[in-house]
Amino acid sequence: MGPESHKCLLFFIIGACLVAGGLGLGVNWGTISTHPLPPKIVVKLLKDNGFNKVKLFEADHGALTALGNSGIEVMVGIPNDLLATLAGSVQAAVNWVNQNVSGFVSRNGVDIRYVAVGNEPFLKDYGDRFTHTTFPALQNIQAALIKAGIAHKVKATVPLNADVYQSDTTLPSGGNFRADIHDLMISIVKFLNNNAAPLMVNIYPFLSLNSDPNFPIDFAFFEGASNPIVDGTLTYNNVFEANYDTLISALEKNGFPNLPVIIGEVGWPTDGAANANLKNARKFNQGLINRILQGKGTPKRRTPPDVYIFSLIDEDSKSVAPGNFERHWGMFYYDGGVKYQLNMGRGKSLVPAKRVKYLAKKWCVMSPQASPSNTSSVADSIGYACQFADCTSLGYGSSCGNLDARSNASYAFNMYYQTKNQSAGACNFNNMATITTTDPSQNGCRFEIMIDISKTPKNGSPPSSSSPPMSLQKMVGIILIFVAGTISFAP
Repeated sequence: MGPESHKCLLFFIIGACLVAGGLGLGVNWGTISTHPLPPKIVVKLLKDNGFNKVKLFEADHGALTALGNSGIEVMVGIPNDLLATLAGSVQAAVNWVNQNVSGFVSRNGVDIRYVAVGNEPFLKDYGDRFTHTTFPALQNIQAALIKAGIAHKVKATVPLNADVYQSDTTLPSGGNFRADIHDLMISIVKFLNNNAAPLMVNIYPFLSLNSDPNFPIDFAFFEGASNPIVDGTLTYNNVFEANYDTLISALEKNGFPNLPVIIGEVGWPTDGAANANLKNARKFNQGLINRILQGKGTPKRRTPPDVYIFSLIDEDSKSVAPGNFERHWGMFYYDGGVKYQLNMGRGKSLVPAKRVKYLAKKWCVMSPQASPSNTSSVADSIGYACQFADCTSLGYGSSCGNLDARSNASYAFNMYYQTKNQSAGACNFNNMATITTTDPSQNGCRFEIMIDISKTPKNGSPPSSSSPPMSLQKMVGIILIFVAGTISFAP
């Protein structure tokens, strides 16, 4: 062992060698926002906080351009709505790779390492919508990478939800692929193995806790469980390890014991549900980062996987079909502000985005002369505001869920006003609203001021049509109800 090996071993002990030597810190960068941070600011945010791997959900050209010569490894996603086109034509795949991968590699110096074909295409909720197009699209993208001469460096894979596998014994050792897609999964796994590409899976302990009121809360985190799962000689103290090793068992059972696995998404939201808060998010993500820095694997597979934390920044236009929390997964607020502190290793903590330009320091609130007891008019105005702005923080158990009637209306009015760039006429609401220069934020409920997107370049491409901005009412049937004179949102 030479001097450099000794140095790397020392750095490994204090959590730095991983960043320098391959694993590093990965994160998802979503761009479905009404007021996105400029790509150059986001890339600086990534570098300032030690993230050297980033996953994009689509080939956003503004983001890719900003990532050129940044030293950050990039994964580029392909939305599900493109799978049919790519599956039906090798030339379509060649064109996509030329436009979104090889061109950026050669012209802009973007260090693209992966193409993520689709996004959880085999979710049970999708039925058979993508089961016949995902594998052919993967094959055609692989052929296109070969034709472009970059298949040795850029690997194609498919981001899968953890519901593609299950255990017939409730223990990780009983893991196998879901019966209805078993043969398809084996074909994909064999193809990945033949092309030296990893399998990618998204694991969400938060969703396990959120969907089951009887789920043991300590099992969702990394600090040990009062009732661990014992599987033969292996003991599981958290759902992350148990879930991951269920996949490893499925791979072993089907003849692929050594196929590399990437965790494409894992994280914890900060708002929009009772267990989605700053305290829990910090606890989970700190435990996750500690594992990454320590190079910790799982009981069944000691080699640690590459991990992409979900996510970097909040996205206020994401679909809320799964829940209001979908817009609050970021470790940073929409503007790159730090939500909670994390120890990132080597004595470093999170630092906020720099040189962000904001709209004027003014807010739209309910006028002192207006009465919240005018239930019909107030309800109509709030309903209208929340059709076009993000009101998910008003939900039950959320950061603004305990506002009184007046403040509840003010929050909705302000979100609309900010989303509309503080434009003239956006703070009226049947003469019930007025503009103030006094920050109305209170008791952990933030009344936002949006980024001034007129002063900064926009991202290079709009959100994919597979994940369109949708109104709160349309997606989750938000109903305005009045309880003891207070306006609240009930899912």
